[in-house]
Amino acid sequence: MVATPHDKRGGLGDVVRRHIGFVPNPLSRRSEQLHSRIRDAQMTVSVCPYCGVGCSQHVYHQDGKILSIEGNPDSPISGGHLCPKGASTYQLVNNPNRPQRVLYRASKSDHWEVRPLDWAMDRIARLMKRDRDADFKLKNAQGVRVNRWESVAHIGGATLDGEERSSSTRASSGVTASRSG
Repeated sequence: MVATPHDKRGGLGDVVRRHIGFVPNPLSRRSEQLHSRIRDAQMTVSVCPYCGVGCSQHVYHQDGKILSIEGNPDSPISGGHLCPKGASTYQLVNNPNRPQRVLYRASKSDHWEVRPLDWAMDRIARLMKRDRDADFKLKNAQGVRVNRWESVAHIGGATLDGEERSSSTRASSGVTASRSG
């Protein structure tokens, strides 16, 4: 067998062997101590709250806090890819500039009061539940089961922004749940 320049000691082959893949420990001690921030997190499959296409997301959470939101590779719609709005879902949830208070004006009052957002959501859910309980129709006049709530209407769709969708969803899902307050 004839040696080529790449096989000779000190040639390109030797350089490649010494620098690519054969370094016994290419990581620093600090790098060895690092780990993924979602390593111990739970993962929940969710749906992107934006345009209405329905892209699936993996929401990683731990101790009541969302750590990361990523595209779901098992999604037949997006195949794990998210558009720029979907990729920003984490910022929608964890944003220090997100409103946490509302202005509330009581009936017949002449001034506004600052209240916590959670108080407003609980109040809306409680009032919706009260109205639903008073006006829910199980059957129509012909005795056909209809399950409808005739005293309320909701208009929404893909053009709602994230805050509007969040408010609608929280208020609507609170309708059947027992809320305190």
